Amino acid sequence: MIERRLWHPVVLADQVRDAPLAVRLLGEDLVLWRDEASAVHAWADRCPHRGAQLSLGRVVACEGGATLECPYHGWRFEAGGRCTRVPALPDFVPPATHRTTVHEAREAHGLVWVRLEAAEAGDEAPPAFAAEADPRLRKLNCGPYEVETSAPRLVENFLDMAHFGFVHEGWLGAREMAAIDDYRVEPTPRGLLATGCKAWQPQSTVHSTAPAQVEYSYEVMDPYAAVLTKVPEAASVGIDGYREAIALYICPVDPERSRVWFRFATADFERDDAALRAFQDTIFLQDKPVLESQRPRRLPLDLRAELHTVADKASSLYRRHLKTRGITFGVC
Repeated sequence: MIERRLWHPVVLADQVRDAPLAVRLLGEDLVLWRDEASAVHAWADRCPHRGAQLSLGRVVACEGGATLECPYHGWRFEAGGRCTRVPALPDFVPPATHRTTVHEAREAHGLVWVRLEAAEAGDEAPPAFAAEADPRLRKLNCGPYEVETSAPRLVENFLDMAHFGFVHEGWLGAREMAAIDDYRVEPTPRGLLATGCKAWQPQSTVHSTAPAQVEYSYEVMDPYAAVLTKVPEAASVGIDGYREAIALYICPVDPERSRVWFRFATADFERDDAALRAFQDTIFLQDKPVLESQRPRRLPLDLRAELHTVADKASSLYRRHLKTRGITFGVC
């Protein structure tokens, strides 16, 4: 399954502290923990001895480095996954085969990312977010949001402008201004790029002072990750050269259950975090009940399964891309 070779966000990095933490990814239970150097580790949340959840255990400082101790029989495992101690047999030296299932983990964009299987060389990092390196933009994570739908349904919603006037009426759109101008969409090696997207919005951002025509571009960077760049008319926000980029990062928890974060890169350095997060909460919580109402919850890859128009060409290309990549999790 190709999804196992992709990087996926599982939790905000600052939530992994002194104690082991249980998470779920692609239908599998994992445990996250930090060693003495604060490096994060991701393992199967199952002790290889008798199957107890390692996330119920504790991190123990030992000579040679921190270990994770199983809550059932106290077996301890070092950062590489090898068992170093069996309390019931103090003189026993566990062989190399006594070990946990270890997965790759790393931190990026304020999140812990995990991949369950190694991938090809050159794919050693989570999806890039170009705005991350721009010192003129402030970075902020919003979420997580727990949603009872598939990750592909969430990405498709992110690409969809035609719902603005109905789901986000008075905020990102208006019923009487629901027409979508033509835009360009093209495939990329990792997904797709949509440019020339425009939408009339009463309040395009938290700083909006007037309705405006807003220019969007969208990029799908991985099957479950995308970014939009938003440039409203300058007079509507009162900030010269204002722009913002918003990355969508999704943890595919189960085929029909997802955890979502948005990472903002914004030119606004004045408002506090709570104000920016409150705006995003408002927008996404308008999407959530509609997303959870869609049937099937898994995204159909057969284009004949649902109706399409030219306004949907970004999502149609996204579906074709998932099929070409061999994605099977969260689709039907």
